[in-house]
Amino acid sequence: MFGRLLNILNDPAPAIDPLASDERELALAALLVRLARSDEDYAEAEKVRIDRVLAARNGLSTHEASELRHHAEEVEASAPDTVRFTRALKDKVAYEDRAGVIEALWDVALADGERDAHEETLIRLASKLLGVNDVDSALARRRVEERRN
Repeated sequence: MFGRLLNILNDPAPAIDPLASDERELALAALLVRLARSDEDYAEAEKVRIDRVLAARNGLSTHEASELRHHAEEVEASAPDTVRFTRALKDKVAYEDRAGVIEALWDVALADGERDAHEETLIRLASKLLGVNDVDSALARRRVEERRN
C-alpha cells in the first residue's frame, strides 16, 4: 500500500485505477500532515487532531490512528507536491467524500484555535483541486467551528 501510493503520487501521469480504501485514507492522512506542516509549526495539538480525525473516519483505535499518521508523515515527506495528493483523491473518490476531506482539513487547521494564512491557502488550493465548491468548503468550516464551540 505504502509503496503503491508513493508511486501514484510521484508518477506525473498515473493510471486511473482505483485507490484501495486504505490508500485513500493514507493519501488523506498525508494531506492532513502537509496542512499541519504548512505553517512550519507541526504542533502536538495538530497531531492529536489528525489522529482523532483518522480514528473517527476509519473506526481506528488511538494507537492505530497514530500509526497511520506516522506512515502519512513519511508519505508526505516523500511526495512531490500538494497537487499529486489532491489528484489521487479527486480522481478516485466521490464528491461527498472529497467534501469530507475538506472538513477534515478544516478540523486540523483549527486544532490550535487559530486561523493561519498558510493553512487557509492550502485548504483553498485543495478545495479547488478536489473540485469542492466554495460554498461546500465554507459549510465544512462552519461545521467544524460549531463542533468546537
